[in-house]
Amino acid sequence: MYATIIDPEAGARRAVRCRYNAPMLHALKLHAASVCESVTSVEAFVTRQAARLCVRYVVHGAIADLRIPDPASGGRADELWQHTCCEAFICEEDGAYYEFNWSPTTQWAAYRFAGYRAGMVNAEVGAPVITQSRAAGHFELQATIDCEPLALAGLRWRVGGTAVIEEMNGRKSYWALAHPAAQPDFHHPDGFIVELEA
Repeated sequence: MYATIIDPEAGARRAVRCRYNAPMLHALKLHAASVCESVTSVEAFVTRQAARLCVRYVVHGAIADLRIPDPASGGRADELWQHTCCEAFICEEDGAYYEFNWSPTTQWAAYRFAGYRAGMVNAEVGAPVITQSRAAGHFELQATIDCEPLALAGLRWRVGGTAVIEEMNGRKSYWALAHPAAQPDFHHPDGFIVELEA
């Protein structure tokens, strides 16, 4: 299997060979307009298994200074990005794309957009599996979602990984694989820089 990394600054593509189900590590970058004193780094491990997307986020830093809600009853919910939340985007060839939100509470959301921030509807998928763990120096959230109902199984995926991190003082910071805009914009198509083959 090949995964392709798009370098938005150089405008070039770089193919990386990996086992079919091997997770690939990607460092999320803090947006230049964001401030976060409690986090030293955020990593995302992205795996594609047929039509399943598996993502594990690892946040390093002073975890006690972050506002991370405890697991609760899961279920679909909107505006999860208002607090600590991990996200992923999958773009289709025609510019339509899906947004997935996963909260440490185990609440989740899935949307389809017909185009850039346009035509948003709920994506009809089953509930993902969400787990989390935390220690003194790191927090992990893992989410697995079956994209088979979205008819994405045989297609190449362009993926964006992002996270909103909220500190105890209420300040939020924005992390992504790439930040192509002056202000944080996880929906920008140039932020979907990982390509995963079918």
